[in-house]
Amino acid sequence: MLRVDGIHLAFGGLRALSGVSVHAERGRITSVIGPNGAGKTSLFNVISGFYTPQQGTVTLDGQPITQLRPSARASAGMSRTFQNIALFHGMTVLDNIKLGAHTNLKGGVFSAGFRLPAARREEQALSAAIQRDIIGLLELDTVQHHYVEDLAYGLQKRVELARALVMKPKILLLDEPVAGMNSEEKREMSRFVLNVRQDWNTTVLLIEHDMSMVMGISDHIVVLSFGKPIAAGTPDQVRANPDVIKAYLGTGDEAAA
Repeated sequence: MLRVDGIHLAFGGLRALSGVSVHAERGRITSVIGPNGAGKTSLFNVISGFYTPQQGTVTLDGQPITQLRPSARASAGMSRTFQNIALFHGMTVLDNIKLGAHTNLKGGVFSAGFRLPAARREEQALSAAIQRDIIGLLELDTVQHHYVEDLAYGLQKRVELARALVMKPKILLLDEPVAGMNSEEKREMSRFVLNVRQDWNTTVLLIEHDMSMVMGISDHIVVLSFGKPIAAGTPDQVRANPDVIKAYLGTGDEAAA
């Protein structure tokens, strides 16, 4: 579904990524891990179009997208969440989720602003689809009409996931989806990600520091260190890799503890 090949990214004299390649197979969960400063978020920003690499290519579902703007990548089937919650306060859960579909709506500013019949029908159809496909899946039934700022942190992260899902993306990029959550919230988020993959066959690319989540849900893991790939494989292969243990997971005794 996604091929990222030979990415080199530098900011002046600072080299953020050096020859990074990641291949996310269709319908599987691929995780990118590494210590702070390894280049994980820089890689996500290259994939989603916020950064333009000096070298390398990004291909989505067989189509080159290296030169596409972020909005065009969204239209092509890419969606992402961010490390920091970016919901709109003063709006309900349902309205925040609807905003995720704006790139797919056909009505323009004029028809939406004047509430023309076509725009109203399109919004009603969108609301019905959200109710049918997302609200129940992420268990947001009881809070869908609440203002997002009134929700607990874990629920706000779930709303952000819902907003990313509303476009039915081909590939979902999750940037530290359980950062700041307690143990129960982490287990719930892991379950929701697995449900999305199972029910929708969505390809997932994940950045996360929580190793229990990464090892528990990933099909494939890529490890970065100082902007360079040092290992890739299944969770068991990565867990046992001596380079990964040295760079990230700690000594053999610590990793086994």
